[in-house]
Amino acid sequence: MEQRHATSPEQVATMDTAEARRRYLVEDLFSPGQLKLVYSHHDRIVLGGVTPTTAPLTLTAPPEFRSPTFFDHREAGIVNVGGAGSATVDGMVYPLTHGACLYVGRGAGDVEFASASPAEPARFYVFSAPAHAAYPTALAQPGEGTVRELGDPTTSNRRSLNQYIHAGGIQSCQVVMGVTSLHPGNMWNTMPAHTHDRRTECYLYFDLPADARVFHLFGEPTETRHLVVAEGQAVISPSWSIHSGVATAAYSFVWAMAGENKLFDDMDGFPVTEMR
Repeated sequence: MEQRHATSPEQVATMDTAEARRRYLVEDLFSPGQLKLVYSHHDRIVLGGVTPTTAPLTLTAPPEFRSPTFFDHREAGIVNVGGAGSATVDGMVYPLTHGACLYVGRGAGDVEFASASPAEPARFYVFSAPAHAAYPTALAQPGEGTVRELGDPTTSNRRSLNQYIHAGGIQSCQVVMGVTSLHPGNMWNTMPAHTHDRRTECYLYFDLPADARVFHLFGEPTETRHLVVAEGQAVISPSWSIHSGVATAAYSFVWAMAGENKLFDDMDGFPVTEMR
């Protein structure tokens, strides 16, 4: 399991492109037939990419957990951003179509992932955080969450936000998770930008054409930088950082948070006229 240590706002101003990408961008989450985990010391979250092909893959606890199973002290939200597949949790099979979300709570034992077709494998994105309470496993298919229509075509940010794991939906200890899809012809997400100093958030960009890129903004509002992000790549956004972006084509992204609370609207906005 790869380790990413926590960073401070002051460090961003000193980073070149290579270091910023090394710190905050996860470029290779999805490799056919493999499971990859990245541990961030920001709120002790774990990002995972599981891409089963001809054989299922099992989510086991890495040695760093010092736990018998992955979910001994953790919970996770999982979104399939690839072909059709399934997750089996303690013998119960949950089918996950493209864009579906599965919550797995603390105390789950055996968790296994499989693709319906090796030629078009599923890609399971895992976002995990420590949990101090147990909630039942729950599945939501695309469109079954709380859908919020946001933005306006005149500002190129019309988007559909589907809340899956949140206070009014699938219950969790601290993970909040959903999927946002930009409407055709719209490119901006999360603008005006905001921070939420009580929670770390991660973005997983998907459904982006292979020749397109997202320019993801990060850093303090008055000391911004950007990352050039491709399809299937994730960004770790510390609680002190904004998280916004614009792309060369429409796209979708999984947003997931963990930290002090589960209030989706607990955010500190920042006027774009004052950003630097």
